[in-house]
Amino acid sequence: MNRRSLLATGLAALALSATALPALAQEAIKIGLILPMTGPFASTGKQISAAANLYNQQKGAAVAGRKVEIIVKDDGGVADATKRIAQELIVNDHVTAIAGFGLTPLAMAAAPVATQGQTPMVIMSAATSIITERSPYIVRTAQVVPQIAAPFGTWAYKQGLRRVVTIVTDYAPGHDVEKWFSDAFKAAGGTTENIRVPLQNPDFAPFLQRVAEMKPDALLVFVPAGVGATFMKQFIERGLDKSGIRLIATGDVTDDDILNPMGDAAIGVVTAHHYSAAHPSAANKAFVDAFRKANGGMRPNYMAVHGWDGMHALYEGLKKTNGAGGMPLVDAMKGLAWESPRGPMSIDPETRDIVQNVYIRKVERVDGELYNVEQETIPSVKDPAKAK
Repeated sequence: MNRRSLLATGLAALALSATALPALAQEAIKIGLILPMTGPFASTGKQISAAANLYNQQKGAAVAGRKVEIIVKDDGGVADATKRIAQELIVNDHVTAIAGFGLTPLAMAAAPVATQGQTPMVIMSAATSIITERSPYIVRTAQVVPQIAAPFGTWAYKQGLRRVVTIVTDYAPGHDVEKWFSDAFKAAGGTTENIRVPLQNPDFAPFLQRVAEMKPDALLVFVPAGVGATFMKQFIERGLDKSGIRLIATGDVTDDDILNPMGDAAIGVVTAHHYSAAHPSAANKAFVDAFRKANGGMRPNYMAVHGWDGMHALYEGLKKTNGAGGMPLVDAMKGLAWESPRGPMSIDPETRDIVQNVYIRKVERVDGELYNVEQETIPSVKDPAKAK
């Protein structure tokens, strides 16, 4: 090929690439949601995906002039599947970010994939403190269980409780609740005895029988999202609702998604958590109304607000980067602050973790339905496990 032919070929290639640039710039920003859409933790996936899609619909489904496409993948709550799906989304689908992660083991499985792929990873459910330390690409918009459990332990002692038994699900978030509640309660002057139940197919009955025999002042409970109904059913069947043992819990037990079917036995249960569908703000009322309308009357729970806020962090970060991903997107999400349906919240720029209010709530009947009605607010709580 002579020089003239080479020059013509080069110019043609350059022209072709130039015409391709606008098309490339308009390619969709893809966000991969990896969630348990089937199996025992399917309620988590259902709530988060519904909220993410609602955010996408309400905000125009575009950022920096590019369409935002949400790709939902079901991992069934199995860590090996989570890791494989994360790899496929990054390598094959070329997603800008991955998000979701219904349980701690699932988030842990995906963390090294996010690091290797230099892909931002937004945690919308998994709540163990150490997760954000597993990859510099992780940002969390969910909760950190120590930030719920530690102030709850201090609060419980102030209510006159002196001896508490804890029942927690036997995996990392449960261990965090057990430790941080117990440490705070003991530091105030109380005593605790701790019981753990299996993560898969839990039967609470024999453990509740032990509690009945131990006769503590109160029982503190933590279970994953969606499992609270099983616990409450067995709590009532064992007669503990009439035993004089006070039931207190983290908010997953009286989860908004499953609260109404629990009936009057749940009335008066006190919980500590960061979101209630009854949170008294205009932002929350708008969120709850829109969520119900878009999802056949379903009430949003705390997983839904995690998904909503996760999408908000991604959208705001993408606006700052003009649609770019990678570490620039992670950096853009650090320090974000906004008014969420749950209240004021922010992303700690040092830990990439959530800072939010913790509410002490009591189950009450309001307009014929059961709600977690806020009684007290503990403002702007960071993860105590990362406090300096």
